[in-house]
Amino acid sequence: MIPTDALDRIRRYDPRLKAFVQVFDPPLFGEDNDGPTVAIKDLMDIAGVPTGGGGRIPLDPSPKQHALVVQRLLQAGWSIVGKTHTVELAYGGWGTNRAVGAPWNPWDAAVHRAPGGSSSGSAVAVAAGLCDAALGSDTGGSVRIPAATCGVVGLKPGRGLVSLTGVHPLSPALDTVGALARDVATAARVLAVISGPDHDAAVRGPFDAEAALGADVRGRRLAAIPPADLGELDPEVERLYLESLERLRSAGLTVETIAPPQALEDSFTPNGLLMAGEGWRIWGERIRAHAEVMDPWIVRRFEVGRDVTDERLATIHRQRAEGQRAFHAWLAGYDGLVSPTCPIPAPPLDSIDETTSPLSRLTRAANYLDLPGISVPCGLTQDGLPVGLQILGRPADEDSVVSLGAAFERVSGWNGRTPDLAGFTSP
Repeated sequence: MIPTDALDRIRRYDPRLKAFVQVFDPPLFGEDNDGPTVAIKDLMDIAGVPTGGGGRIPLDPSPKQHALVVQRLLQAGWSIVGKTHTVELAYGGWGTNRAVGAPWNPWDAAVHRAPGGSSSGSAVAVAAGLCDAALGSDTGGSVRIPAATCGVVGLKPGRGLVSLTGVHPLSPALDTVGALARDVATAARVLAVISGPDHDAAVRGPFDAEAALGADVRGRRLAAIPPADLGELDPEVERLYLESLERLRSAGLTVETIAPPQALEDSFTPNGLLMAGEGWRIWGERIRAHAEVMDPWIVRRFEVGRDVTDERLATIHRQRAEGQRAFHAWLAGYDGLVSPTCPIPAPPLDSIDETTSPLSRLTRAANYLDLPGISVPCGLTQDGLPVGLQILGRPADEDSVVSLGAAFERVSGWNGRTPDLAGFTSP
């Protein structure tokens, strides 16, 4: 999509969708002024542009330089059309934001449904065709969750592949930067651009998208978690999940229905304590100073971390390392692990219980166990809401995640479905 077309669509649809917090007109051009278009989650620095972080008071009112992932996109010829909404300080899976407002899930123009979080605006922008791709961050599912609820692809790498320089943290032990796009190939090519060493925490890469996309996956072995071992699932999610397993088999894959040694849900609480504990140590001073203008639910989540002692954090890190060793050893016998991305489709915003986080129940394990993962659309419910299939890979095996995601995409029956935006047209 050329930048002028993207801006035309943004002007037409975004006044109601509210995917963007800032639109760049003209765009920030890379090496090619007609290059593909990308949006950046408002947690990542763009030089001279406030990094809002989903709050009323910017995290940085005028960053001195681009985040490295932004710089690499520009160098590769991508055109940046704006910055997208995020849950405040990236701490939430619903996509809600009581500080500055929440985007509108584009699959229902009549009911304001959860866009998924925390990379809410990035998923909405891609789903609505306002850009070719978008960047998001993923600490407990924040790329994959909104991808699933908005019907797009969300690709989360393992740690050490993509630089976090210039990306404001939530939990340094868990944070990753990933890509959202309408198809696996575009997401993989974005990952290829932004990956590679940074002389800091990123030590792997760069990722070879074309090799992964061109790989033959026939005969590869997948573990698929039985519905009975996934906790409570919406019946439509379960139906589409089981259909997806048959589609994977039709692509020549061996799919073994088996429960892993530890349930994905077992990572939910320790992952949450890491987010709260590390997040409070980073943002506690800001929260004390600005709590009255912040989303109150975000404040409550961070305040949990105030009571997580250094000793408790050390214990969680030790238990995490032990859990990773055991899970990685089991997963070594497979090429990937399959589950639904989220156990429910996007609910109406006014029905959400902020004391719960069901959308992240099956996604947090990838961060806690440090596994790459992808969410690929696998169908619509009877109410016309998207559902995602999650494929997790072995440690540092982004190649297989992309190869398997692309193989499923070819047999998924999704065929690039997009939401009807007639109800979102700006007058």
